[in-house]
Amino acid sequence: MDEADAKTRDLARIAEQAALTRERTPGGGSAPSRAPSRDCGHFDIHIDRDGSWFHQGTPINRASLVRLFSTVLERDADGVYWLATPVERGRIAVADVPFLAVELDRRGDGPGQELVFRTNVGDFVTADAEHKLRVAMGDDGAPRPYVDVRNGLEARLARPVFYALVELGREERVGDTTLFGVWSKNTFFPLGSLAEPA
Repeated sequence: MDEADAKTRDLARIAEQAALTRERTPGGGSAPSRAPSRDCGHFDIHIDRDGSWFHQGTPINRASLVRLFSTVLERDADGVYWLATPVERGRIAVADVPFLAVELDRRGDGPGQELVFRTNVGDFVTADAEHKLRVAMGDDGAPRPYVDVRNGLEARLARPVFYALVELGREERVGDTTLFGVWSKNTFFPLGSLAEPA
């Protein structure tokens, strides 16, 4: 068997287990509590900073396969990412976070409005008290915005999505500080602080 056949067989085995897991957990997401799966070590799968998935250095170009894998993705308390099925689990490498928010839909107005993000794997998440928006600063000093998707998994907002979010921002007084941010489902999410006038 040549190397390409081995890669295909390996990926097919992981996909088959992921499909069985998804059938048992409608709607995707994490499976219910179960006996520990067999630890297969590292699956040699990594997710690049732009949300692209690779297996043994080769891009996984089938969107349906990436979507399937995303439904069995977990992150443990140590920050390690796993593809986990009832039968086996293996570590994967993630350059930043596993998902990219590629679209923003605003529903309603004011503090009760809903900001709904679509990810590159087809998940929809509404920013709220359980799905928080946060902005971290990168090494280059540029803001890096994220939204919680599920169970400790985050999506980084693509630059156009972040710009659209900033357009919806407003100033709010929080304690002694004036913050710039957005409302979604009656929760205020700061995007940055504003300098006080001298």
